[in-house]
Amino acid sequence: MGWMSNARIPRVCQGIVVAIGCIVGHGRAQEPVQPPFGSSPDSVLAAAIARLPGTPLDLEAAVNSALAEATAIREAEAGLRAAHGSLRREKGEFDPELFGSYETSGAEAPAATPFAGAAVLETERQATTAGARIRWRTGTEIEAVVDTRRLETNSIFAALNPEYSADGRIELTQPLLKGFGPAARASLSSAERELDAAESRYESTVLAVRAAVEQLFWDLYAAERDLAVERLIRDRAAQLVEETRLRNRIGVTGPDDVANSEVFLAQEDQAVLDREEQLGAISDRLATLIGQRPQPGLSTFRPQQEPPLEFPVAPVDSVVALALVHNHDLQVVQNRIAALRSLERGSSWDALPELDLVGSLGGNGLAGTPQDVIFGSDTLRTSVSGSAGDTWSQVFGRDFPTWSLGLRLTLPLGLREGRGERDRLRAEVQLAESQLLAVQRELEENVRNRQRELDNAAPRVAAARRGVVAAIEQTRIGVLEYQNGRKTAFEVVRLADDVATAQQRYSQALVRAAKSAAALRLLTAGHFPPRSSP
Repeated sequence: MGWMSNARIPRVCQGIVVAIGCIVGHGRAQEPVQPPFGSSPDSVLAAAIARLPGTPLDLEAAVNSALAEATAIREAEAGLRAAHGSLRREKGEFDPELFGSYETSGAEAPAATPFAGAAVLETERQATTAGARIRWRTGTEIEAVVDTRRLETNSIFAALNPEYSADGRIELTQPLLKGFGPAARASLSSAERELDAAESRYESTVLAVRAAVEQLFWDLYAAERDLAVERLIRDRAAQLVEETRLRNRIGVTGPDDVANSEVFLAQEDQAVLDREEQLGAISDRLATLIGQRPQPGLSTFRPQQEPPLEFPVAPVDSVVALALVHNHDLQVVQNRIAALRSLERGSSWDALPELDLVGSLGGNGLAGTPQDVIFGSDTLRTSVSGSAGDTWSQVFGRDFPTWSLGLRLTLPLGLREGRGERDRLRAEVQLAESQLLAVQRELEENVRNRQRELDNAAPRVAAARRGVVAAIEQTRIGVLEYQNGRKTAFEVVRLADDVATAQQRYSQALVRAAKSAAALRLLTAGHFPPRSSP
């Protein structure tokens, strides 16, 4: 077994197949047993794997295809766009707003008094309103508005005809309790944190897809090797059946040996089908993830890389610290808590009565075309004149100023609506904080488990290799004893099962560390290994 100490690790399992050939060598019973490693251990398994059909698949190409085609990433992208849209909507609540209106009307009304100025009073009015308003993130609302009116009438007592009037004002409404500060921007702050959560969720999805592809790729590698070995064992089992039948005919063995070898062959036929289905299922999952199928006429992929055998060594506490700082799933929960806290702070103000400071500052204007008003023996004429533009000048110049200042109180009896929403959001925050703690604990557990697997990678592969060597040796001895009549075919096939089991454990040992490294890159958001690690 001296070749084992210097050979590359993947060659060990190739030697298994050669050893299996020794288990079920198809020479006559009286012929000498062939040396267990009479042919190259490297070539046997390599040739068996090469005979497997499948479309070659490169790991990086598979990852790139999955990043472009994975539906999970598309869903995360849609969620990110929705979060951007929600934030834009909430910001729009504080955008300046222009408004305006125009209205014209006319009326004829019979007059019951001579002071109306006409038997049938005819009026025609035009009214225009224009202004702008804005709501600040402190809850302050400011509105600037100008109203203008034009009046024409047939009344002989109208001093101005047409008459132009205008008034303009700047109105201020400042919430002092409900709607103040955090309450005014609660939805905006929540949307900002939800966007951060969506970005973290997207990054987490990208890393999860990459890790899933890597892990499936190594599962495919192990499944392909297992299938190749299982087929070789099945082929040797068929040869064993032939040999036991021959030995039975010449009287060396009994019918029970023939039956045992036939049972072994039937089991191996089923095992080959199981391995083929396992390989096909893994390949199908990989195809679904990367969005492409194997070439026409082929049902599976074939991995083109072997798993790495060396991995960076890092203190587990430093890896845990990386995960707690950078893990995207953890950031999603943290941003969700921040969003809920923003809503909760706003609800604390909204649970109070509504008390607003209201005030305004403005001016009036009046102009028109003067006309004589005859009242008895007197003829009256106003000194006011001008056009509509003159009324605007009077308003903006505050020739006739106006102002107001006051408080407006609204007190719902019981205040149940606001307080109920505040209590609900406080409970939501507590629930989210408990979920954060659970995520942190689970994250640390996963990191420690994966790091432990990496730390044990070399000893595990070495132990699996020793198991393979021991299985080969005990099979070699068992074959010799079988040829010399000291073991039955039943005992020989059990030894063959041990070889297959050892080989499968070796396959899993080869890929387990590679899968753990992929998981650690996911858990640490791509920051594994730590920079300080050797």
